[in-house]
Amino acid sequence: MFFKIVTDPEVDPRKCIVGMACANQAIKDGHQVSVFFASFAVKLLQKEYISALDGRVGTPEGFCFDILNDLVKNAEGIYCSTGSQAIVGLTPENSDGMFVEDLDLVWSGPPGVIQLAVNSEIQMIY
Repeated sequence: MFFKIVTDPEVDPRKCIVGMACANQAIKDGHQVSVFFASFAVKLLQKEYISALDGRVGTPEGFCFDILNDLVKNAEGIYCSTGSQAIVGLTPENSDGMFVEDLDLVWSGPPGVIQLAVNSEIQMIY
């Protein structure tokens, strides 16, 4: 399964978290899952941003961070748009310490999105 998170969390943070929770559920159900964060959704990978999101989503403290942590631990791959990260000020060269721990992030762009979609049986977009 391929999950693409593209919604700006400043506009609809609950939609972003629902997408991530669905990706986690798919993993729990035994599916192989890859997740691509694009556009302003790339901010969700930043530890300070995701840690502060609970108040806006209406979830208990640590809930959003835990959802992302589960994805980091269990997804087949976590991908992000290199161009979108650059727009929010992060590049592979300056991002040390900005993302959640143990994130083995794959920096990519449209070719990566296309390849993930082609290789998957099911795509879900949030």
